[in-house]
Amino acid sequence: MPLSAGQPLPAEAPLFIVLNASSGRHDGETVRQTIERVLTQAGRTFTLLEAGKGSELADKTRIALEQARRHQGAVIAAGGDGTLNAVSNAVLGSDVPFGILPQGTFNYFGRRYGIPQNTEQACRCLLDAIIEPVQVGLLNGQVFLVNASLGLYPALLEDREAWKQRYGRSRLVAFWAALATLLRAHRQFSIQLETAGQLKRFRTQTIVVGNNALQLEHVGIAQREALDNGNLVAMTARPMGTLALYGLLLRGLLSRLGDAEQVSSFGFRQMRVRLGKRGLRVKVAMDGEISWMHSPLLFQVAGHRLPLLVPRDQHLREYA
Repeated sequence: MPLSAGQPLPAEAPLFIVLNASSGRHDGETVRQTIERVLTQAGRTFTLLEAGKGSELADKTRIALEQARRHQGAVIAAGGDGTLNAVSNAVLGSDVPFGILPQGTFNYFGRRYGIPQNTEQACRCLLDAIIEPVQVGLLNGQVFLVNASLGLYPALLEDREAWKQRYGRSRLVAFWAALATLLRAHRQFSIQLETAGQLKRFRTQTIVVGNNALQLEHVGIAQREALDNGNLVAMTARPMGTLALYGLLLRGLLSRLGDAEQVSSFGFRQMRVRLGKRGLRVKVAMDGEISWMHSPLLFQVAGHRLPLLVPRDQHLREYA
């Protein structure tokens, strides 16, 4: 049965929680104990499906979705951005409510909808949650909640993850990793971009497609209206050297990236990107997870909205 905006999750609806114990910045055992304590004390029926490693995530998600359909429950993803992405890919279009217990570093998706980073607080929000159908993006049919990209941005994410594995997960580590990445020379792409019946050709080092107003505002891209009108937002820049890239990084930190003359942004519902010959393999990133896809790349707004469980309390709902 289709889910409508503002519909509460019934108190008797069981929760099927997919916990990726190896993701995010928090200790998996502590997260598990917190979830069990809060939900048990509240008398809530739940099943915890724990993935000890990323390769187990798909099977645990499939089981959770099957059980949620059978028992009219909800699927909950507990983990970092990659975990939320993977579980939402399975849930999208199923008419099963989707909740999150975010464990990532930045938590743009959760914060956009008022879902706390703190696991205990997020669990308590699930106990009195309502449905909010939210827009998601697709890249070659795969979901992204926050952003998808190619070129320089995936390189930044790869290096950031390597630095975090070595020095720990923090925003300061992410910043130093970015400085190190931008020191290297980066490939320029010859792009053929088709959107709204128009064809453009240009060279760039990166394309980032955003689906999160909070992230766009943090870097200074004034395109919230485009998102509110049901679009995605593409951001690209002219090729430049290391010093100019450092300047862009600084502008992003000061929430002024949109002021840079090298940067352009625009809203769209569907965009096709061709790079070189058809079938060329391209490294892409979706919500922080790196993968390879074949050109052309099709970015589009998903036909279904994700029935996200959000806090009922309205004052929590705007960039918590």
